[in-house]
Amino acid sequence: MGVRPWTVLGSTRLNGTPLFGFRRDRVVSPRTGQPHDVYVLEAPNWVNVIPVTPAREVVFVRQWRHGIRGVTLEIPGGVIEAGDNPEEAARRELLEETGYRAESWISLGYTFPNPAIQDNRCYTFVALNAVQHTDPIPDAMEDIEVVLHPVEHVATLLDRGEIAHALIVAAFWKFYLWSRGSDLLDRLLS
Repeated sequence: MGVRPWTVLGSTRLNGTPLFGFRRDRVVSPRTGQPHDVYVLEAPNWVNVIPVTPAREVVFVRQWRHGIRGVTLEIPGGVIEAGDNPEEAARRELLEETGYRAESWISLGYTFPNPAIQDNRCYTFVALNAVQHTDPIPDAMEDIEVVLHPVEHVATLLDRGEIAHALIVAAFWKFYLWSRGSDLLDRLLS
């Protein structure tokens, strides 16, 4: 029989901020026919960028994260603003957070950050031959340090827990599957 879609009887916006909304959906289980309330965090779509320099270094950012009250090692990324497509947002975020630009862009697709309670997608891009163009241009809520690590050290950073943000871990898994070793990356960077 398989899993079937649930019928949505209605939605009510409960509250929100300029960035996130919160709603209650009244739904009906296709298995039992019983109605239930479910709660959804409405969030904009996001992008992540894995920028790789001609010297095979990944451009990372260290930044403060209020949720964990700590500093994380991440790749550049952010919200897809109204009117942007994912690649435009990725290009903007790379430049703003790091001051880097890249010649070649490859989409690795998207993931759902938490489909149990969120309605958004996170798109991941590889930016090849990334070079510093200007100083970073962080917004008022960002305090960012740009850090370079060789591509070959990423697995160690993940293993040690130095990269622990789930969406960044997922991005590097997609990167690993895409690159399947250094030969493809070497050919694309030359």
